[in-house]
Amino acid sequence: MRLIDPDAELEFDPDDVYSGPSKSQKKREVEALQDLGAELVKLPEAQFKRIELPEELREAVAACRKITQNSALRRQRQYIGKLMRSIDPAPIQAQLDVFNGVSAAENARLHQAEKWRERLIADNEALTLFLNEFPGADATHLRQLIRNARDEAARGKPPKAFREIFRVIRELMQDR
Repeated sequence: MRLIDPDAELEFDPDDVYSGPSKSQKKREVEALQDLGAELVKLPEAQFKRIELPEELREAVAACRKITQNSALRRQRQYIGKLMRSIDPAPIQAQLDVFNGVSAAENARLHQAEKWRERLIADNEALTLFLNEFPGADATHLRQLIRNARDEAARGKPPKAFREIFRVIRELMQDR
Protein backbone atom coordinates (compact mmCIF):
# COMPACT_ATOMS: atom_id res chain seq x y z
CA MET A 1 0.00 0.00 0.00
CA ARG A 2 1.31 3.39 -1.02
CA LEU A 3 0.68 6.42 1.14
CA ILE A 4 0.10 9.84 -0.35
CA ASP A 5 2.11 12.65 1.15
CA PRO A 6 -0.26 15.60 1.65
CA ASP A 7 2.65 18.04 1.56
CA ALA A 8 3.94 16.80 -1.78
CA GLU A 9 3.27 18.96 -4.82
CA LEU A 10 0.71 17.71 -7.27
CA GLU A 11 2.08 16.40 -10.55
CA PHE A 12 -0.64 18.16 -12.50
CA ASP A 13 -2.73 21.24 -12.08
CA PRO A 14 -6.47 20.41 -12.12
CA ASP A 15 -7.16 23.62 -14.06
CA ASP A 16 -4.96 22.42 -16.93
CA VAL A 17 -6.98 19.20 -17.40
CA TYR A 18 -9.87 20.84 -19.31
CA SER A 19 -9.37 20.21 -23.00
CA GLY A 20 -12.64 21.08 -24.72
CA PRO A 21 -16.40 21.11 -24.35
CA SER A 22 -17.95 19.17 -21.52
CA LYS A 23 -19.69 15.87 -21.99
CA SER A 24 -23.01 17.63 -21.43
CA GLN A 25 -22.23 20.22 -24.10
CA LYS A 26 -21.32 17.50 -26.59
CA LYS A 27 -24.58 15.72 -25.80
CA ARG A 28 -26.59 18.93 -26.36
CA GLU A 29 -24.88 19.41 -29.74
CA VAL A 30 -25.66 15.82 -30.78
CA GLU A 31 -29.29 16.21 -29.71
CA ALA A 32 -29.54 19.47 -31.67
CA LEU A 33 -28.32 17.64 -34.79
CA GLN A 34 -30.86 14.86 -34.17
CA ASP A 35 -33.59 17.52 -33.84
CA LEU A 36 -32.46 19.05 -37.13
CA GLY A 37 -32.67 15.59 -38.68
CA ALA A 38 -36.19 15.18 -37.23
CA GLU A 39 -37.19 18.44 -38.94
CA LEU A 40 -35.93 16.99 -42.23
CA VAL A 41 -38.08 13.91 -41.69
CA LYS A 42 -41.19 16.05 -41.08
CA LEU A 43 -40.74 18.18 -44.22
CA PRO A 44 -43.49 18.01 -46.84
CA GLU A 45 -42.49 15.90 -49.84
CA ALA A 46 -42.12 18.90 -52.19
CA GLN A 47 -39.73 20.68 -49.83
CA PHE A 48 -37.79 17.49 -49.11
CA LYS A 49 -37.15 17.06 -52.84
CA ARG A 50 -35.86 20.66 -53.13
CA ILE A 51 -33.49 20.65 -50.15
CA GLU A 52 -29.83 19.97 -50.87
CA LEU A 53 -28.47 17.05 -48.83
CA PRO A 54 -25.55 14.63 -49.14
CA GLU A 55 -26.78 11.44 -50.80
CA GLU A 56 -26.26 9.18 -47.77
CA LEU A 57 -28.19 11.58 -45.52
CA ARG A 58 -30.99 11.92 -48.11
CA GLU A 59 -31.37 8.13 -48.23
CA ALA A 60 -31.41 7.86 -44.42
CA VAL A 61 -34.07 10.58 -44.12
CA ALA A 62 -36.15 8.99 -46.91
CA ALA A 63 -35.98 5.64 -45.09
CA CYS A 64 -36.97 7.28 -41.81
CA ARG A 65 -40.04 8.83 -43.45
CA LYS A 66 -41.31 5.30 -44.19
CA ILE A 67 -40.70 3.81 -40.71
CA THR A 68 -43.68 3.58 -38.35
CA GLN A 69 -42.39 1.42 -35.49
CA ASN A 70 -41.24 3.57 -32.56
CA SER A 71 -37.98 1.81 -31.66
CA ALA A 72 -36.90 1.55 -35.30
CA LEU A 73 -37.83 5.23 -35.78
CA ARG A 74 -35.69 6.21 -32.78
CA ARG A 75 -32.69 4.24 -34.07
CA GLN A 76 -33.03 5.74 -37.55
CA ARG A 77 -33.17 9.27 -36.07
CA GLN A 78 -30.02 8.53 -34.09
CA TYR A 79 -28.37 7.33 -37.30
CA ILE A 80 -29.40 10.55 -39.04
CA GLY A 81 -27.87 12.50 -36.13
CA LYS A 82 -24.66 10.50 -36.54
CA LEU A 83 -24.52 11.28 -40.27
CA MET A 84 -25.13 14.96 -39.55
CA ARG A 85 -22.08 15.10 -37.26
CA SER A 86 -19.86 14.59 -40.30
CA ILE A 87 -21.34 17.50 -42.30
CA ASP A 88 -21.85 21.22 -41.79
CA PRO A 89 -25.46 21.65 -40.60
CA ALA A 90 -25.57 25.44 -41.23
CA PRO A 91 -26.61 25.25 -44.93
CA ILE A 92 -29.34 22.73 -44.09
CA GLN A 93 -30.60 24.93 -41.25
CA ALA A 94 -30.61 27.94 -43.57
CA GLN A 95 -32.72 26.06 -46.13
CA LEU A 96 -35.15 24.95 -43.41
CA ASP A 97 -35.38 28.56 -42.19
CA VAL A 98 -36.32 29.64 -45.71
CA PHE A 99 -39.00 26.91 -45.88
CA ASN A 100 -40.32 28.02 -42.49
CA GLY A 101 -40.33 31.67 -43.55
CA VAL A 102 -37.72 32.69 -40.97
CA SER A 103 -35.32 34.58 -43.21
CA ALA A 104 -35.82 38.30 -43.78
CA ALA A 105 -35.49 37.90 -47.54
CA GLU A 106 -38.22 35.26 -47.57
CA ASN A 107 -40.47 37.50 -45.44
CA ALA A 108 -39.93 40.36 -47.89
CA ARG A 109 -40.83 38.09 -50.83
CA LEU A 110 -44.01 36.97 -49.08
CA HIS A 111 -45.02 40.59 -48.39
CA GLN A 112 -44.37 41.49 -52.02
CA ALA A 113 -46.52 38.53 -53.13
CA GLU A 114 -49.31 39.71 -50.84
CA LYS A 115 -49.12 43.23 -52.31
CA TRP A 116 -49.29 41.84 -55.84
CA ARG A 117 -52.32 39.74 -54.92
CA GLU A 118 -54.12 42.77 -53.43
CA ARG A 119 -53.31 44.89 -56.50
CA LEU A 120 -54.43 42.18 -58.92
CA ILE A 121 -57.78 41.77 -57.19
CA ALA A 122 -58.38 45.52 -56.76
CA ASP A 123 -57.25 46.81 -60.17
CA ASN A 124 -57.66 45.38 -63.68
CA GLU A 125 -54.56 47.28 -64.92
CA ALA A 126 -52.37 45.49 -62.34
CA LEU A 127 -52.54 42.26 -64.35
CA THR A 128 -50.78 43.95 -67.29
CA LEU A 129 -48.05 45.24 -64.98
CA PHE A 130 -47.72 41.82 -63.38
CA LEU A 131 -47.43 40.06 -66.75
CA ASN A 132 -44.75 42.55 -67.83
CA GLU A 133 -42.72 41.74 -64.74
CA PHE A 134 -43.40 37.99 -64.86
CA PRO A 135 -43.65 37.04 -68.56
CA GLY A 136 -43.83 33.31 -67.72
CA ALA A 137 -47.17 33.71 -65.97
CA ASP A 138 -50.31 32.11 -67.42
CA ALA A 139 -52.51 35.16 -68.07
CA THR A 140 -55.70 33.17 -68.70
CA HIS A 141 -55.35 31.19 -65.48
CA LEU A 142 -54.62 34.36 -63.48
CA ARG A 143 -57.63 36.19 -64.98
CA GLN A 144 -59.87 33.28 -63.99
CA LEU A 145 -58.46 33.21 -60.46
CA ILE A 146 -58.93 36.97 -60.07
CA ARG A 147 -62.56 36.71 -61.22
CA ASN A 148 -63.15 33.81 -58.81
CA ALA A 149 -61.50 35.69 -55.92
CA ARG A 150 -63.69 38.75 -56.52
CA ASP A 151 -66.76 36.51 -56.68
CA GLU A 152 -65.78 34.71 -53.45
CA ALA A 153 -65.34 38.03 -51.65
CA ALA A 154 -68.71 39.31 -52.90
CA ARG A 155 -70.57 36.16 -51.88
CA GLY A 156 -68.70 35.67 -48.57
CA LYS A 157 -67.38 32.26 -49.66
CA PRO A 158 -64.12 30.71 -48.40
CA PRO A 159 -61.11 32.36 -50.09
CA LYS A 160 -59.94 29.41 -52.21
CA ALA A 161 -59.04 31.41 -55.34
CA PHE A 162 -57.61 34.18 -53.14
CA ARG A 163 -55.10 31.68 -51.70
CA GLU A 164 -54.43 30.15 -55.11
CA ILE A 165 -53.46 33.56 -56.52
CA PHE A 166 -50.95 33.95 -53.71
CA ARG A 167 -49.50 30.47 -54.37
CA VAL A 168 -49.13 31.19 -58.10
CA ILE A 169 -47.45 34.56 -57.44
CA ARG A 170 -45.09 33.05 -54.87
CA GLU A 171 -44.06 30.25 -57.25
CA LEU A 172 -43.43 32.75 -60.06
CA MET A 173 -41.29 34.87 -57.72
CA GLN A 174 -39.27 31.82 -56.65
CA ASP A 175 -38.67 30.77 -60.25
CA ARG A 176 -37.34 34.21 -61.12
